Amino acid sequence: MNEATILDHTIAALEPFGIKVRQQNRPARDTGADAWLRIEKDKQQVDYVVEVKRTLPNATLGAVVARLRQTAARTGRQPLLVAGHITPPMAERLRALDQAFADTAGNAWLTGPGLLVMVTGRKPEQKPKALRDEGKAFTAAGLKVLFALICDPELAEAPQRAIATAANVALGVVPAVLADLEKKGYLATAGRRRRRFHPNRRLLDNWAIAYARTLRPKTLIRLVLPEPFDNWKEWNPGEHDMQWGGEAGGALLTDYLRPGELTVYGDKIPGTWMARRKMRTPQPGGGTQFVELRRRFWGKTLKHPEGVPADIVPPALVYADLLATGDGRCIATAELVYETHLAGLFPTH
Repeated sequence: MNEATILDHTIAALEPFGIKVRQQNRPARDTGADAWLRIEKDKQQVDYVVEVKRTLPNATLGAVVARLRQTAARTGRQPLLVAGHITPPMAERLRALDQAFADTAGNAWLTGPGLLVMVTGRKPEQKPKALRDEGKAFTAAGLKVLFALICDPELAEAPQRAIATAANVALGVVPAVLADLEKKGYLATAGRRRRRFHPNRRLLDNWAIAYARTLRPKTLIRLVLPEPFDNWKEWNPGEHDMQWGGEAGGALLTDYLRPGELTVYGDKIPGTWMARRKMRTPQPGGGTQFVELRRRFWGKTLKHPEGVPADIVPPALVYADLLATGDGRCIATAELVYETHLAGLFPTH
């Protein structure tokens, strides 16, 4: 099913609950919304701005919810997530995030004046499949090129070989990615070499969603348990050319979050550094305060963003890692990272 069909089936699945669902005029493209719905019951009504997803993997949940909330704030409507199928565990996660949802099987959680719908556990007649044809910029290699441009927008003007080196990809990858970004309106070309990168927040969020789904799983080296955990700020990964990401990076950039899991990126993880922290392979029931050891996927020539300590990965990656947790407090921290380090380069319009 495509997104329009998913929305039609979801509207039909909601109507037996004694509510009236009306699809309003199609929202303007620059709002970032997929649809506007008005739900009415007993002379009460709630206006929703809708984002439609064919599938909703755990890793992309945080980014999807964050983007939907941004759209809701711009439009002044309540955010509603519509998907092909929302499983009971996913429904619980969405309720914990206070995120309204509905799917084609009639699973839903809707609240408002005179309105309460809560149904989970239904299975759809047809299970939607995710479509991955998003263009060359959203393949695993394309995401590396896009990340390099996100971190250093001026890199767009550099020779393609320099872009490939900074992104840590083969030179042959770059032309197709640049062409795809130009087609999508994010890259302007004047003459043979003059290129200008014009990103916005939607592109940043799309990168974060695709990174969580496609590239991030490939970066994990291993999970370990340290002893102790709470002194993590003293570990100094920069001594070994490593960098904080995820919750640790968010905590250091915002001074807001107390990490429950730590993320470290590096080209390799020295055994001496692990031994000093008594890091060991976790056993079932053996602890919950993990350290994720992840492989750095970008090149050494990539310019590090100004004002960010060298032992923290670029803020765009911290932002994406935080959203990938799907945790409400991490999503809030990601918003702070955006406001303090990314908003100037990635406007919401």
